[in-house]
Amino acid sequence: MADAGPQGKREIERLLAAHGVVPRRSLGQHFLADPNLVRRIVAEAGIGPADRVVEVGAGTGTLTRALAGAAAEVVAYEVDARLEPVLAEVLSGADNVTVRIADALADDLPARLAGDRWVMVANLPYNVGTPLLLELLQVAPQIGRYVVMVQREVADRLVAPPGSRRYGVPSVVVGLYAARARIAFGVPAGVFVPRPNVASAVVAITREGRPPPGAARAVELAGAAFGQRRKQLRNSLAGILDDPAAGLARAGIAPEQRAEQLAPADYLRLAEVTDAR
Repeated sequence: MADAGPQGKREIERLLAAHGVVPRRSLGQHFLADPNLVRRIVAEAGIGPADRVVEVGAGTGTLTRALAGAAAEVVAYEVDARLEPVLAEVLSGADNVTVRIADALADDLPARLAGDRWVMVANLPYNVGTPLLLELLQVAPQIGRYVVMVQREVADRLVAPPGSRRYGVPSVVVGLYAARARIAFGVPAGVFVPRPNVASAVVAITREGRPPPGAARAVELAGAAFGQRRKQLRNSLAGILDDPAAGLARAGIAPEQRAEQLAPADYLRLAEVTDAR
């Protein structure tokens, strides 16, 4: 693989201009243009020579190239076909990289990741980052670690504890499907091309073991509860439980509590003692 360091702003602007690409807000495109941050993300991921990496939102390939130098294999998804020739130029000689010009979930990403030892490392597009990450946590157990850049507000939600203002369904999903989640470091808006209107952060999520059997049902219950988070649980769960008060009582949960007062383990306990409607 030919030597090529991470891209700065001028190189990204050159690549985009050379291939006639104008970033699209509708695709959440903000390309990382700070070589030091690219190196820091790869270091945070702790990738070894036996690890395989999946990246969603390859963009101009600066992170992809750095990942290729550390991992056994990289599968990089990019939904914008206009960037295919950019990636071909940047990744020339990177024989351990497979670029897929496709929507990662529509392409059934989990089915394409055979075996284990997968790590997801990505600067996730703003418009799909949260639903994509939450979906993969639930359906792609072969991905054992995630080191992803998201909007700072999203990062806060992913790691929020019960009772906090940011606590919600994303927090519950992380709590049920992963053992540890933390904000690794913040990322200012000025390191992107084009510059976004918000700050970002890199979140590190690690799985330990398999999720409990009732996790999917617990997330469904949390979705119903947070869908009407101002209501008491006996009311917000009326559309998903035949007798919310009785179910809550069996789970040892006060019916006047609200969604944000329940920890992931509480939703799991409620799932275990109630049946789907």
